[in-house]
Amino acid sequence: MKLKIEKSGKKQAGTMSVADSVFAAEFNEPLVHQVLVSYMAGSRSGTKAQKSRSEVRGGGRKPWRQKGTGRARVGTIRSPLWRGGGVTFATKPRDYSKKINKKMFRGAMRSIFSELVRQKRFICVDEFDVAESKTKLVKDKLDKLGLKEALIITEGLSENLYLGVRNIPKVDVMDTNEIDPYSLIGFEKVLITQTAVEKVEEWLS
Repeated sequence: MKLKIEKSGKKQAGTMSVADSVFAAEFNEPLVHQVLVSYMAGSRSGTKAQKSRSEVRGGGRKPWRQKGTGRARVGTIRSPLWRGGGVTFATKPRDYSKKINKKMFRGAMRSIFSELVRQKRFICVDEFDVAESKTKLVKDKLDKLGLKEALIITEGLSENLYLGVRNIPKVDVMDTNEIDPYSLIGFEKVLITQTAVEKVEEWLS
């Protein structure tokens, strides 16, 4: 298939041939959902921790004798029923990640890229960079393309572009090595350079 290559000012700069298997694949919704769930689960820190009754400091001595006091029997002051005691079902650090095979991940990414092209949310440009790390320069380039919200993907992320994008709401930038499914579907438009398209095609073919 052919992809249009845009220049700033919405002028068509030409076309480039890309593989149908990558940018015109059938949308596999169950696979995309599975990969997204796996990605989001893997992003969870899982570091929450609480102390059980055996881990709370103190409570080694029985507070009073078993019988004859008229009070309920108690073996430790660190019981979950007591103030300052342990937690009944204490939360422990855990790994939330779900295994996804590389073949499944690449298949989901092909589905996402293809659906972005079909929905006209995928914009290819010949290049996208700025000479200085100024937000105004990046905004001007986006305005010429008619974009307010976009994920910018480049082959190599320059420091000027990274610094220029930081203060623009609903705009982010990443290189081809950082592409993830959550970011791709989370933006209204995906702006990608021609060299980045070639690298993505090589990766997913």
